[in-house]
Amino acid sequence: VQLQASGGGSVQTGGSLRLSCTASEGSFSDYSDYSMGWFRHTPGKERECVSAISGSGGGTWYAYSVKGRFTISRDNAKNTVYLQMNSLKPEDTAAYYCAAAPNSRATYYFRAYEYTTWGQGTQVTVSS
Repeated sequence: VQLQASGGGSVQTGGSLRLSCTASEGSFSDYSDYSMGWFRHTPGKERECVSAISGSGGGTWYAYSVKGRFTISRDNAKNTVYLQMNSLKPEDTAAYYCAAAPNSRATYYFRAYEYTTWGQGTQVTVSS
């Protein structure tokens, strides 16, 4: 099972980025059975869940720090979850990871231990 994250980069304060995370073909018997989360990590800080979405896409959750600026969405036909990040701030600088949690078509999780599959990180750097 592989999750491939992409879309990171360097932007100035106020800029936007769109992260994508695609599950490799055959990774999941039914991608919509998995809730997906986006986490970020900065050296010296704890890993933080910034957003999560239920397997069906009907439920979403955002950390207070990103609410109103970030939007999570998913396309189950493409086995892909997205994180649209607007109004970026320097404090958003981090490595961003996507993760999948099983048996969660109708729910979502924001605690890392709920997630069983992790993608590699994609770096987001926001300069002032």
